[in-house]
Amino acid sequence: MSAHRRPQLPGGHTLARALVLTAAATTAVGATVGTAAHGAPADPGRRTADVRAKVDRLYEEAEQASERANAAGEDQKRLQTEAGQLQDQIATGQEELNGLYTDLATVAAAQYRDGGLDPSVRLMLESDPAGYLTRARALDQAASRQSDTLHQVLDRQRRLDQRRAEATAKLAELEEVRRSLADHKDEVRRRLGDAQRLLGGLTTDERARLAADDAADAARSAAHGTDRIDLGDRPPSSERAAAALAAAISRIGSPYVYGSTGPSTFDCSGLMYWSWRQAGVTLPRTSQAQAHAGRRVSLSEARPGDLVIFYKDMHHVGMYAGGGVVVHAPYPGARVRYESVAAMPVSGVVRV
Repeated sequence: MSAHRRPQLPGGHTLARALVLTAAATTAVGATVGTAAHGAPADPGRRTADVRAKVDRLYEEAEQASERANAAGEDQKRLQTEAGQLQDQIATGQEELNGLYTDLATVAAAQYRDGGLDPSVRLMLESDPAGYLTRARALDQAASRQSDTLHQVLDRQRRLDQRRAEATAKLAELEEVRRSLADHKDEVRRRLGDAQRLLGGLTTDERARLAADDAADAARSAAHGTDRIDLGDRPPSSERAAAALAAAISRIGSPYVYGSTGPSTFDCSGLMYWSWRQAGVTLPRTSQAQAHAGRRVSLSEARPGDLVIFYKDMHHVGMYAGGGVVVHAPYPGARVRYESVAAMPVSGVVRV
């Protein structure tokens, strides 16, 4: 771990750091936002804090919607696969059923040709009684086969009808998931748009105040009040955990893009998914599913490479890097970075 001993630590999880998204949109309304409803100047510190809190909340809601969209996307892939398998089974079953119907028609035709007279009369009139008896035995065997085939037809038809009903239900479920996925994506866009409009309404002084607050947060979050951290000496729990952590650290500076699993952009669970794939392990796609991807350990037992699940609803995840620090993709508009594990409420720690 000595190669990663002194990384830069940007500021805390405060979501107003996405001001960079709105630098070009701040002049249109900046002249009017410094005045209260009665014409008196608004308290700039209070206004900045209010905007900051609202933006924080909007980005958190966007990330929650993003993870719901990820889950819906995974459901869509699963349902598409299952529906395709059912449709393949239906096609195969129909082909087999058609073959059985052909067999039935062949036997029925043979019975019609040979079964017009009573068998004893046919035997007396037959010029070749031995040949007739041979054909009769074959006919009995054909009738037996017909009965077996009929039972197979009924069974295959029942199973085919069942597969068709399952496929119909699966396709209806797939359509519902597609609608849900579109709704969650729309929600992400709405939340991001609202946040950008809030940030775009700040004055130059207010933006400067937010930047100063961010710098202060960065100093508080860094170890010993400096702008650098020490990841400690605790080793990863396994070689694969070490490889996953190295992969995650290599992506520091990559932009957060919801729904993305790399290699150049990520959302929070996408970074974990990609990093562990580099170590030969396939994690579930969403933070909620990743919370159950391994053995739970306490935060005090955390080792580099462990997954740290944040918030009660488990909508955010990072990777423990050591020294009370995680590496994660924070939120829309930010970049992959180190963060104090105390910057967000921890729901659990998972050792893969």
